[in-house]
Formats: sequence, structure tokens, C-alpha cells
Amino acid sequence: MSDIKRCGTVSLLGRPNVGKSSLMNALIGEKIAIVSPKPQTTRNRIVGVLTEGENQFVFMDTPGLHAPKSKLGDRMVKTVYETCEDVDAALLVIECRGEARIGKPEALLIERLKAMELPAILVINKTDIAEKSALLPWIALYAAAYDFREIIPVSAKTGEGLDDLVSSLAGLLPPLEEGEEPLFPEDELTDQPERVIAAEFVRERLLWHLEKEIPHGVATQTESFEEKDGVCEIAVVIVAEKQSHKGIIIGKQGSLLKKAGTEARLEMEKLFGCRVYLTLYVRVKDDWRNSDFMLKEFGY
Repeated sequence: MSDIKRCGTVSLLGRPNVGKSSLMNALIGEKIAIVSPKPQTTRNRIVGVLTEGENQFVFMDTPGLHAPKSKLGDRMVKTVYETCEDVDAALLVIECRGEARIGKPEALLIERLKAMELPAILVINKTDIAEKSALLPWIALYAAAYDFREIIPVSAKTGEGLDDLVSSLAGLLPPLEEGEEPLFPEDELTDQPERVIAAEFVRERLLWHLEKEIPHGVATQTESFEEKDGVCEIAVVIVAEKQSHKGIIIGKQGSLLKKAGTEARLEMEKLFGCRVYLTLYVRVKDDWRNSDFMLKEFGY
């Protein structure tokens, strides 16, 4: 019989690069969602689970809300809005940079919160790089725009404010009925299969090493995943959308591919708890971001 008495789903919403994925990883204490400085790093809804005491929080990280320029972008925006419709609470994540304002992505998300009458907490992230006095105008502006249950400054990087955030969120979780089980076992961290996580770790490292438009045209897919004798043998296919990008992804004498692969392998070994033998392949699928068939093939 589980000791969990409250369990609920919580969406993380916001524009690109405000640190939603970093925040979720920090809250659950493990790297489940990939992170990079590039916009639209998160392409799907990513579930992370935190079970703490009598509470289970099921976080749903979403793509950053942006103006789409491809069918992939359309699907990412659709994912954001659909996630608002099926959760118990929301975190609207912003950062205070420059003059206090509510941008178009935030305004659209606030309208969606109002329409759903969804309990929400405003999270002001990246306080480790912001002056405390700079927070006040942002707090006043957003408090007037929506009836947030709390407004909590945090730093996903340093952990500042995360305990306060978890405590406030606990009050928004619905209680479990007698005999009702929580959504996940107490030791589970995500619903993502390991083969999906492996492919995402490879894409993350490519995002860090590739420039301009190339990383946005990269998809990754695990072709094989086999565990035997304490070793995971994993093969991941990297798909570029232009032939001219293939050589850049591989790098001179395979240098970039080797570097990205080594870094991804180390991330996998840390999370999976075993040795990993990783093989990478690069293929070209012209303009895959606008192909319904290819988007479905890659799980978007």
C-alpha cells in the first residue's frame, strides 16, 4: 500500500530558453529532459516524477511557445496548448531580463490559464543572474495579469527557492481517493523509455556543438538498444535535413561526431547505471521537418 496521499500533474509553460527543462531536472534531482542554449530544444512533452513524502508531483515539461516556421513547430505549439488541458496545475516560467513586460508568448499562456481556470504559480527563474531589486516590477506586473496562487523566484542552477516551490505546489495537488494508487511507482522518475532518452542525449550534445540553423534540422532515433552482461549496446541514427549538413555534423575526420558521442555516452552511463557502447550513424532526409510521415516516424 502506497504512503502517497496526494498526486497531481503539473505543466511547465513558458517561452523558449527560460529554463523549464533545467527546472524540472532540478526538482526531480535527475537529468531527464535535455537542455541547451538553443531555442526549441524540447520538442515533445517530457514527464518527470518527483515523489516526496506523501506527495507525488508529475511534471510535464513542454516546448517553448514560439511562432512556428515548420510543421514540426506547429506540432510543438499544439503540444503546449494540449498540455494545459489535462493537468491539475501549471507553472508559468519566466525570467526577468531588461524592462518588466508581458510578452506575446506569456500573454497567450495567461489567456489559456484563464480559459481553463487552472491553478498556477508564477516561477521567476534564473535569480542567480538577476538583481533582487529587479524582481519587484515583474512581480507587480504579473500579479495584476493573473491570480497566481504564488509568485516564487527560483534558480534552477543553484537550487534557490526550489523547496518553497515544492511546498507551494503540494497545496495544489488533488488528494487520492481511498484505495486509489498514484500515477507512478514511488521509485520511477519518468515515463520515457531508455531508448528515447538515449536518442535525446545524442541530440542534446549536437545542439551544444552545432551552430546556426543546423541543430534545428537534426533529429535522432535509437535504432537498437540491447543490454547484456552489464553493458548497453546502443545505436543511434542522426538525421540531417540537408546533404550539406551531413559533413558538418560528422566534422573533420569525424571529430565532432566523436566528441558529441563521447559526451552523450557519459550522460547515458550516469542515468542508466551501466557501461554503454554507443554507435552513431548520420543519414539525410530532405526537409523532414515538413514531412508528416517523418514527423510521425520520429515521434513528434
